[in-house]
Amino acid sequence: MDIAARAVIGLIAFVHCYFLVLEMFLWATPFGQKTFGRSKEEQEQTKVLAGNQGLYNGFLAAGLAWSIVGDAASAFPLRVFFLGCVLVAGVYGGFTAAKKIFFVQALPGAIGLAVAIAARM
Repeated sequence: MDIAARAVIGLIAFVHCYFLVLEMFLWATPFGQKTFGRSKEEQEQTKVLAGNQGLYNGFLAAGLAWSIVGDAASAFPLRVFFLGCVLVAGVYGGFTAAKKIFFVQALPGAIGLAVAIAARM
């Protein structure tokens, strides 16, 4: 079960690395505009804010990766903390930005948290 937890957490970390790239580097590109359904002007006006969001997604990815490769004693608390952060950020984003964030961020965070807890039992 620990292998399943590591795999799910690794996938969530990878997705947050993708968010980092998308928000920090691709935000104002045609791909970013298409992804977020916004005009070039909107993307340009919010580029700095998106970069900040991307940086935070990178921190989440780093913490999740740390929980996979770190020592066994700290793995579980790190997993719970960072998956909890992913879940809370996804719920907040789902309420305030776009409902699809529930499915892209909050749901995977909740699944990862459930798998991590189940692996611990």
